[in-house]
Amino acid sequence: MALTFRRRRIQAPDGTMTVVEHLDELRRRLFISLSAIFLCGFVAWFLYNPVYRFLTNPYCAFMVRHPDLAQNPARPCDLVYLSIPEPFLVKIKTVSALALVLALPVVLFQLWRFITPGLTAREKRFAIPFVVASLVLFVMGAVFALWTLPKALSFLLGFAGTTRVASVLTMGKYLSFVTLVILAFGASFEFPVVLVSLTMVGVVNSRQLREWRRWALLFIAIFAAVITPSQDWFTMTAMMVPLLVFYELSILIARLLKK
Repeated sequence: MALTFRRRRIQAPDGTMTVVEHLDELRRRLFISLSAIFLCGFVAWFLYNPVYRFLTNPYCAFMVRHPDLAQNPARPCDLVYLSIPEPFLVKIKTVSALALVLALPVVLFQLWRFITPGLTAREKRFAIPFVVASLVLFVMGAVFALWTLPKALSFLLGFAGTTRVASVLTMGKYLSFVTLVILAFGASFEFPVVLVSLTMVGVVNSRQLREWRRWALLFIAIFAAVITPSQDWFTMTAMMVPLLVFYELSILIARLLKK
């Protein structure tokens, strides 16, 4: 006689989701998010060449102005690779990062749908603006990083001088450096979201933020010095100025929320 097993659906007395239902929901949201990243990977594969040229344009512009630093002055924009699989691995990493960026709206939406059942009505009202603000600020940080990149490269590569020095920069090292700069600026631009969130849950208030201005300046300076991969004064200053502006805006937003 065939035996059949049926999983019994257990509903909590207050109508909330059970642990099993939460796990099922998490699995479904992860599946949708990974599927979106996988589909965006096909698009990113065909976008690799223009994205690669776009990211290497600052290096190319510097080398065109200083052909004496290039390993091959006839082709100053060329990057090198030191192992057979390096071009393939670089393409896979770049395509994966680009696919994640393209699928980020879907991933954030699935995250929002997963945490919605556990939020109150007031929290639901603020959740979407926070998700949108986080996405916009990260994009702003990435754009700001790309804007500062040419000047940072000129500053750093300028130390090579012109005497018996040639650039032998690999494509993997260069793209890793650019990626770290973009991620550093993108993460740092989430600073106001963190401050406003702490204000809304009552950890800090606008008066405390005003009193902590001097310590905030010191913390932002140390943070910029640590998180910037290039460690040059221009990039650190370019990161500090927006963070200081964001700090003052967070004080203003905290006062408005209090009212």
